[in-house]
Amino acid sequence: MKLAVVGGGSTYTPELIDGFARLRDVLPLEELVLIDPAMDRLEMVGGLARRIFAKQGHPGRISWTDDLDAGIDGADAVLLQLRIGGQAARNQDETWPLECGCVGQETTGAGGLAKALRTVPVVLDIAERVRRRNPDAWIVDFTNPVGIVTRALLTHGHKAVGLCNVAIGFQRKFAELLGVSPDQVELEHVGLNHLTWERSVRVGGEDVLPTLLAEHGDAIADDLRMPRPFLEHLGVVPSYYLRYYYQHDAVVRELRTKPSRAAEVAAIEQQLLAMYGDPALDEKPELLSGRGGAFYSEAAVALTSSLLGTTRDVQIVNALNNGTLPFLPDDAVIEVPATVDATGATPLPVRPLEPLYAGLVANVTAYEHLALEAALKGGRDRVFSALLSHPLIGQIDYADRLTDELIAHNREHLTWA
Repeated sequence: MKLAVVGGGSTYTPELIDGFARLRDVLPLEELVLIDPAMDRLEMVGGLARRIFAKQGHPGRISWTDDLDAGIDGADAVLLQLRIGGQAARNQDETWPLECGCVGQETTGAGGLAKALRTVPVVLDIAERVRRRNPDAWIVDFTNPVGIVTRALLTHGHKAVGLCNVAIGFQRKFAELLGVSPDQVELEHVGLNHLTWERSVRVGGEDVLPTLLAEHGDAIADDLRMPRPFLEHLGVVPSYYLRYYYQHDAVVRELRTKPSRAAEVAAIEQQLLAMYGDPALDEKPELLSGRGGAFYSEAAVALTSSLLGTTRDVQIVNALNNGTLPFLPDDAVIEVPATVDATGATPLPVRPLEPLYAGLVANVTAYEHLALEAALKGGRDRVFSALLSHPLIGQIDYADRLTDELIAHNREHLTWA
């Protein structure tokens, strides 16, 4: 079994490698190729990856290359974890919207649209090259904004499934609070990527979410940075990304007073790269936990194993709606539990979504449709329409100014600008 990782020079890759090494019985890799245009980073990350495999006794071969076509050749699955423009572009995404009084975040709002415009054309080009060389290969997308990128892949006929670590993070956290193993915890996770709610948490068939909120409400509220009475009012656990919607103005005030998350990550990355260059290091360093993306490796192993194996199980992924949420178009991409096997991901039936959540889901889905149109076809008018439709923007003056700012900050990445 051969797996290729596009964006393999990421400082987060050793977390993925550690998961591949620990879970080799689940995903028996024979060959792993890391692909990235930054060969200097690949040398350090790849060297550490080999040492991790060697220490844990994994027999698989690890190589790296800046040649995409050579790297994906013969791959059974291709994982996408790329960031067009690097942390510098992310820093812009997180800062210039604040000047207009809108949240600065790399997947939500104007910053998220900027990232989508830079990313979708590149991902589709990669996917076409994968399809030409390996028409049966699966694409696992971890590249943000996952919902929009996965929708682009699926609507262009690619064999793709989107993956996010929010659900597995909640599963692990709830299991810890309940004192049970993670595989005993079943989530009723519903919504869009980075716009989801946990409507039930089942252990042994029993919904223990009321108990979780009653006994551990303070801890959950602290993690989400939302008021506990608000969670009790909802009776569900929202994704921490919902804070950008439910507390938008407070978040803007907060973000204006501190360095961007991109600046924090860039500083961590410099330290990590220095560590990775140490030939004595043969395990992922503790500092990597500050990089984000917890449990991504476990989720990636489980998904890839099901897509390439003979098992059929239930995982929380990003897949085509196809009537699951009847108020959304079939080609919308939703994030829900789905059966996953060699044929792909099929969402399980979902209880009717309450109006409080359905309204926001429908609004953001419309925005994602317009965002994808802008990414595929370009043009200032399409960018403006996408921003105007976003629930965190939605005003003529804001959308107009943000459109010009977005294009100005991303001109080098937009072929039509």
